[in-house]
Amino acid sequence: MRTVLVANRGEIAVRVVRAAAERGWRSVAVYADQDADSLAVRLADSAVALPGVTAAETYLDVTALLGAARAAGADLVHPGYGFLSENAEFARAVEAAGLVWIGPRPETIETLGDKVAARSLARSVGAPLAPGSSRPLRDAAEAEAFADAHGLPVVVKAAHGGGGRGMRVARTREEVAEAFAAATSEARAAFGRGECFVERFLENPRHLEVQVLGDGEGRVVVVGDRDCSLQRRNQKLVEEAPAPAVDPELRRTLHAAARAVTEAVRYRSAGTVEFLLGSDGTLSFCEVNTRLQVEHPVTELTTGVDLVQEQFRIAEGRGLSFTTTPEPRGHAVEFRVNAEDPGRGFLPGPGRVTVLDVPGGPGVRWDAGVSAGDVVPAAFDSLLGKLVVHADDRDAALRRARRALAEFRVDGVPTVLPFARAVVDDPAFSTEGFAVHTRWIENELMPRMEPQRRPDLVVDPALQRFPIEIDGRRAVLGLPAALLSALGTASGSEAGSEETGSVPADAGELRARTPGTLTRWLVPDGAEVGARQAVAVVEAMKMETRVPAHRAGVLRHVSAEGATLRAGQLVARVDEP
Repeated sequence: MRTVLVANRGEIAVRVVRAAAERGWRSVAVYADQDADSLAVRLADSAVALPGVTAAETYLDVTALLGAARAAGADLVHPGYGFLSENAEFARAVEAAGLVWIGPRPETIETLGDKVAARSLARSVGAPLAPGSSRPLRDAAEAEAFADAHGLPVVVKAAHGGGGRGMRVARTREEVAEAFAAATSEARAAFGRGECFVERFLENPRHLEVQVLGDGEGRVVVVGDRDCSLQRRNQKLVEEAPAPAVDPELRRTLHAAARAVTEAVRYRSAGTVEFLLGSDGTLSFCEVNTRLQVEHPVTELTTGVDLVQEQFRIAEGRGLSFTTTPEPRGHAVEFRVNAEDPGRGFLPGPGRVTVLDVPGGPGVRWDAGVSAGDVVPAAFDSLLGKLVVHADDRDAALRRARRALAEFRVDGVPTVLPFARAVVDDPAFSTEGFAVHTRWIENELMPRMEPQRRPDLVVDPALQRFPIEIDGRRAVLGLPAALLSALGTASGSEAGSEETGSVPADAGELRARTPGTLTRWLVPDGAEVGARQAVAVVEAMKMETRVPAHRAGVLRHVSAEGATLRAGQLVARVDEP
């Protein structure tokens, strides 16, 4: 029996664990302290701790992940999506350890993960491309020179990574330098590399993508296409397949370009080739995601292809179970159910899910990473799960979606469900009047959303570990700090007021509402600020949020850039002038 280590967490870890069980394989989950009682851990055949509470200490620690694989006797590694799924060095380390990497070859990840190199490859095979820089930018001046030569608006993008991180749009020349600085900073924080490139920004574009599977021997099969235009902050929220309002000629162009790009690198495993379609009809290659996508279920439901099982087959050297593009069967729509408040600009709302009543019935699928009673931690992604509906055609799928969304109930944390319900009733999302684009949510829908109740603060359940002896063998016992505190054994630092988000000691204290990372200060220390003026940027749950001053006064920095903040931790003071 084969054993697969799932080097991830949340919904995708559950998805791979279930696929392994259906294949007759053993599965091994890994977990940070916050995820010790997660659904993936409960469902896997075994689980190995990655001691720590941050991504860097756990799901991004190559040494810890390989150690977990050795400890569990795993012989394959599935990286899921996000974290190290598109990290060529992790893929190399897995293979060097004698394990099977379920994904593209490391050199493929490296080539396609470099956005500049990927654009060059796309150009060489004749894929459609908007104007862009041919190498990473040295400084903001080069971005400004590009804007002068090719016109505005432009977008500055991280050369490495994805998921909408490290991307900034400049609509005036004065904004170009700021966009370069912000994109570089976010790219460095998210991916460890700050290289960026610039290209013409397509106004109000649609986001189209093509799912491919490659056997690694030169054969690539296009599995289908999707529309993922409904996004906030460049992060997708609603996806559907097949892409609506796409004529046969455009579909042939998309499929042919995706196949050409991936065949050129003898692509192995699942991948997605992404394109932007501008409001003026300009089609441009965007990037290749060398992994499974969050939105893969809509393709599975409309083609009958289990993409994770195909990944398993390819990793075993058995090739694909089919050789031609499947004809779409009906229409599918996926709604990401995130713990975010659309009425507050999609502000993440980590907390405990007290009620989770999930819809059912024909054509309804729920891929989840949590169940009722679980905590959505602030340190990681805000995704609770994905509601996917499938029907004979798009209009029938939208009717089914309205019914399912009306049945859905989540308490304890804010969710994007009010947004999803508004979307399916909006004329711009109808089949006849389809007119959404990647900026439609922010420009059209967000102003209509009402704020939800903010969740109660939940302290991340950090574990304290103690060496113990069992039957003459040393083991390590991990216990929740809250339990030890109740027993009177926890240290004061772990039961202190900053951990629990206490009331500020005086009116000048600016404290963190939720845990996160202070990525940068927007206002220098000692400067005067106005009430509600943005003074800092904090990253939590894969999103950057601007922190406003709670009153007017003189800003005094307390936490440094890069600091990991706890809920209630003092970030700054705003003293009276």
